[in-house]
Amino acid sequence: MLLIQITAAHGPAECELAARLTLQRLLQEAEAAGIRFELLECMDSKAGIKSALLCSKDGQAENWIRPWIGTIQWVFTSPMRPQHKRKNWFVAVQSCAVPEVLCTDDEIHFQTCRASGAGGQHVNTTDSAVHATHIASGLSVKVASERSQHANKRLARELLAVKLAQHNQRQQDAARQDRSRQHWQVERGAAVKVFRR
Repeated sequence: MLLIQITAAHGPAECELAARLTLQRLLQEAEAAGIRFELLECMDSKAGIKSALLCSKDGQAENWIRPWIGTIQWVFTSPMRPQHKRKNWFVAVQSCAVPEVLCTDDEIHFQTCRASGAGGQHVNTTDSAVHATHIASGLSVKVASERSQHANKRLARELLAVKLAQHNQRQQDAARQDRSRQHWQVERGAAVKVFRR
């Protein structure tokens, strides 16, 4: 399985618009090449999207996506701030590793529900969609992309593992930033010990 994330990062609203444009262009070009990507998550904003998570099980997708990985630049006049001098807007397309260690069923609370969307009568008659919550962290995902509940549970486990890995990485990054900030927090004149040499 291949997971791809498109993100506007901390960019302004124009970057969120650029992220939406990137998602649309990527999906159009993938479809034209016969590569199937599925949109798993999309964090909408007023201007576009903050981020999107795509999944592909197509064996050719990994080679096809390589030219997309990295920073994508869009050049346009801001529709939100027409007088703004800046014309270059940047977003990132990143490949997300699927963690080797997946969440186990005893760490996850599964709840089934009816899927919506295309799929015919099967979608309307069975509880094939799965809402999965990682008990310890509270992170959750909803998966309805597969026709069977079993396949949706497997994908939910993998997505929770990815979210958990990202959550842990953010915590490590925050701890590293805190340690870095502490270098600038030396208080002068309030020593708890004084040594003379």
